[in-house]
Amino acid sequence: MRTAEISGDRAEHTDEAARTMRSLPKEERPYEKCLSRGAEALSDAELLAVILRTGVKGESALELSRKILAQYGEGNGLLGIYHMSISDLTKVKGLGKVKAIQLKCVAELSRRIARATFSEGVSFKDPETVARYYMEELRHQEQEILVLAMLNSKGRLLKDQVISKGTVRSSLISPREIFIEAMRNQAVSIILLHNHPSGDPKPSPEDLALTRRVRKAGRILGIELQDHIIIGDCQAVSMRESDFWQE
Repeated sequence: MRTAEISGDRAEHTDEAARTMRSLPKEERPYEKCLSRGAEALSDAELLAVILRTGVKGESALELSRKILAQYGEGNGLLGIYHMSISDLTKVKGLGKVKAIQLKCVAELSRRIARATFSEGVSFKDPETVARYYMEELRHQEQEILVLAMLNSKGRLLKDQVISKGTVRSSLISPREIFIEAMRNQAVSIILLHNHPSGDPKPSPEDLALTRRVRKAGRILGIELQDHIIIGDCQAVSMRESDFWQE
């Protein structure tokens, strides 16, 4: 009996939210607007509303989306939501686990599409461009993450792989693991990147030691370590461009 009551309440809330959406002029409803003017004409809130599909009692999907962007976007709109966890999202009234997962998957899909598009024109021979390519992905991380970028003979990205999470210490990271992955992907050269959660990209003694070990192993195996770039908060250091590289 209780289950039936709950189901009835949910149906009532969904119907009410749908009625709220239908009360909008036809040209302002996200679905109709997308059909007539294209997805690019939709605002951030309207795009979210299409994904969420339904709202909650007294709020349409569009009103719920606007509230999420205003209260949980942390002033950064969609970017703020991107950095929220599924657990954070489910704290929003009206967002259950399924909707939270949908939002996270759409955000990740968008990130991958953007990276794939951007990578076509990225020169991995230019440290500044490489740093920009990975900046947003790494600078917000709360722990150190070491990324291996593997390149072909033309300097294009074949694949990147997270090698380590936590403190990037030379004693904890094996060049063997790095080069097994590089050889598996037929890389001609590699670039290491990792972040400093402090925001200061100045290389630590551990960073220098790791770079020396990987460079030495690369010379033996014939896979050049092209650079080791450290990402800080909107700034980066290329070891290749430092005096250290000439040692």
